[in-house]
Amino acid sequence: MANRFRYLFLLAIKAVTRILYRVEVTWIHSEPPGPWDDLRILAMLNHTSLFEWLYAASAPNHLLERIASEALVPIADKTARRPLAGRFYRLLAPHFVSITREADSTWQTVLDKLEGHGMVVILPEGRMMRANGLDKNGKPMTVRGGVADILRAMPDGRMLVVYCGGLHHVQAPGQLFPKLFKTIRIAFEMVDIAKYKEALEESTGPGTGRFKTRVKADLEGRRDRYCPPLAEGPRRTASDE
Repeated sequence: MANRFRYLFLLAIKAVTRILYRVEVTWIHSEPPGPWDDLRILAMLNHTSLFEWLYAASAPNHLLERIASEALVPIADKTARRPLAGRFYRLLAPHFVSITREADSTWQTVLDKLEGHGMVVILPEGRMMRANGLDKNGKPMTVRGGVADILRAMPDGRMLVVYCGGLHHVQAPGQLFPKLFKTIRIAFEMVDIAKYKEALEESTGPGTGRFKTRVKADLEGRRDRYCPPLAEGPRRTASDE
């Protein structure tokens, strides 16, 4: 019953978002056959707003159903403690783990829970970009090493890399209410996990530290190349699949 409620809630978010915003989605390279089969990791890059649940409007319904029934989502303890946002996010997926931004016991809890969960949803940067293009401490937005830990724990399957165009024009950190009737852009890339890890390990050699460094650099490079611009331009409008 709870899974059904979450799925209906995500469908409602998708429907309302489609009414209030123009949603445009593209595939990097081209859409692969059976794009949603064997999906294990959903990694969203370019974290700019607490309103990123609006991106649910770009997902096919059966992906929303999987998120509602089986997704494991690490969430920053600061966000989890917010009276409204924390409760809201817990309505979207069944398994939330509150984490700090350190490699401590909270992150180990995430790794311990990976076995038995079909999908992990993660924001690899671990914090939000402010309007000046930096994080709240004035530092560049980098990918953290947690996504490499998750990749190491996944023997196979696929990773969907979600390149977000950014939501500062809708709701920037610190703004209370979102602006309506804007264009939201997003791009997808599907990556085979086993082949991805093999390619990175061949280029780095053995060692967890080297692998993490290579994953972080690779995802930052992909983010900078593939995140859609906010400027207007031709895009394919998202449709149900």
